[in-house]
Amino acid sequence: MTGEAQGSIGFGRFRLLTQRRELRADGVVAELGSRAFDILLVLTEARGALVTKDEILSRVWPDTIVEENNLVVQISALRKALGEDRDFIRTVSGRGYRFVAEIITSVGEPNIETSVDRDTSVEAAPKVRSIAVLPLESLSDDPSQEYFADGMSDERITALAQISSLRVISRTSIMTYKRVRKLLPEIARELNVEAVVEGTVLRFADRVRITAQLIQLPVERHMWAHSFEGDLRDTLALQNSLARTIAEQIRVTLTQQEQTALQTATPVNPAAYEAYLKGRYFLNKRTGDALKTAIEYFTHATETDHTYAPGYSGLADAYALSGDWKYGVVSPREAFTQAEAAAIKALALDDGLAEAHASLAYALDLYAWNWAAAETEYKRAIQLNPGYPTAHQWYSWHLLMMGRNREGIRELRKAESLDPLSLIISADIADAFCVSRLYDKALEQSEKTLAMDPSFAVGHYELGQALEQMHRHDEAIVEFRRAIELSGHSGAFDANLGHAHAVSGRRQEAIEILKDLKALQHGNDSTDADIALIYVGLGDPDQAIISLNKAYDARFKASILLRPAFDPLRSDPRFQDLLSRIGLPRTVPPVGEPLF
Repeated sequence: MTGEAQGSIGFGRFRLLTQRRELRADGVVAELGSRAFDILLVLTEARGALVTKDEILSRVWPDTIVEENNLVVQISALRKALGEDRDFIRTVSGRGYRFVAEIITSVGEPNIETSVDRDTSVEAAPKVRSIAVLPLESLSDDPSQEYFADGMSDERITALAQISSLRVISRTSIMTYKRVRKLLPEIARELNVEAVVEGTVLRFADRVRITAQLIQLPVERHMWAHSFEGDLRDTLALQNSLARTIAEQIRVTLTQQEQTALQTATPVNPAAYEAYLKGRYFLNKRTGDALKTAIEYFTHATETDHTYAPGYSGLADAYALSGDWKYGVVSPREAFTQAEAAAIKALALDDGLAEAHASLAYALDLYAWNWAAAETEYKRAIQLNPGYPTAHQWYSWHLLMMGRNREGIRELRKAESLDPLSLIISADIADAFCVSRLYDKALEQSEKTLAMDPSFAVGHYELGQALEQMHRHDEAIVEFRRAIELSGHSGAFDANLGHAHAVSGRRQEAIEILKDLKALQHGNDSTDADIALIYVGLGDPDQAIISLNKAYDARFKASILLRPAFDPLRSDPRFQDLLSRIGLPRTVPPVGEPLF
């Protein structure tokens, strides 16, 4: 092999002595064949950059045609020589390898007894203000452990998201890259970040081994690497430690509150923690059946450990979402009672838990209509974790409900910057434009959402809303039907289709949908708000008001009243009275009021 470096290369507890062609571990010569040594030299010279299989083959076996299996065998031998640090060699599936340990090169042979901290960097670390934590790669052969790798990824994101001066991409956007072969610079460009954290996780019994590598982009400069093995109960402390170290590496200044938060981590009961991770795994699926399963796991987590605050916070989220119109798993009253109780319990155990403050705020907004208390909780959640996109997303709707549309859209844009590939956040922006009477912008945003995923039902629903307000009724009907086709019937989708039929002169079609909705109520009067929407389209304000009052008693989702479709009722004293009883402002922005 030609082009061999002179001197030594240090990484972790190892020294690669290039002139002697030796690898020493803690001063002791490790057994390593000639080809394996040459491969290690190629990988370390790349300093964290990807080295393709073809490049390694051409440099280690020049002028020789060899099978790729020869490379695989030598990589295996290298990892065996590295022992517990075998994860220094990272496989990039289908492409090649990356050596992820921090490297220091010296000229001449150093004192073999000298040790180098793997976290030390010889170059001044650059400032980084935006980062993405890629999904951890599970090293387990058991596919049922998938939830665990996802959960560890979430914990790493949550720890970093507490740093206010750092923009950390949220899990929804990150998970789109799971098992997707893309170049890191491409990912960085799509997410608009300056660095990524990637790594692996291996669970065995109640112990866990995880690694982390920090890579600056677009140059793919490897900045830092770390690995840890310990008890599962200590993984939260580990994630906080990793977050502090990463902050140091990228020269981020932590506030006193952030320093305290990242130094505090209570050991967790492994069984409760495992149930909690499974609960989050199903919660993130966002389907009715998955929410039911999430409630079961969160309940198990809290029953296993009555002092485990995140378990109660997860339970609050699951119940709050279960009463939402998108899922309809439980009635609004039951959803509020259970969500409020779980969130209050979580905060009694840990008042610094941002997610629990957001959960309580959402329940107070959605079901209790306690607007002042909800705003206090949202602000507290964002103060504790400014990188939590869901808090910004939910708070935005609180602001829209209060008629503060400019602030609401600003919060949604913050959520979008933290979770740029989130379909529901993108759809919510379209919805916010629609209730602000900015229909051209709502149309443009809906098309952007559907460009990310044409099969996203809510995206078609939002597009239908915008088209209907632009009097493009036939096109709107197509979109509402598409939403129903993709996700099944729901009060919101069916009601909007019925309303579109009614205002376009197809009264009989609207009446048929009205009958179907009434037949499917099953005692859930909150759906009377959807029924009212069709009555408005049919030009029957009396029946619309009767239905809205029934929905009021059932604690319906009051944001439906922001919809432009209800404008024909807005001057009706009975509608004004309803708004007053709910605590909502009785005016809306003029059509097309600029918000920017």
